[in-house]
Amino acid sequence: MAQPKKKTSKSRRNMRRSHDHVATPNVVYCECGEPIIPHRACSSCGSYKGRQVITSEDA
Repeated sequence: MAQPKKKTSKSRRNMRRSHDHVATPNVVYCECGEPIIPHRACSSCGSYKGRQVITSEDA
């Protein structure tokens, strides 16, 4: 199996890994004040884009 000729420096290793981080989730606030993920219906009030899409019994 092939082996590397030179040691990879810490700087080069970390530059390669710079895109491997976990992105922080985007959070917006519903009209009711609850934090939600964008383009999803609110789990507490059941609204999406200002209109009711889930009945209050389901939410």
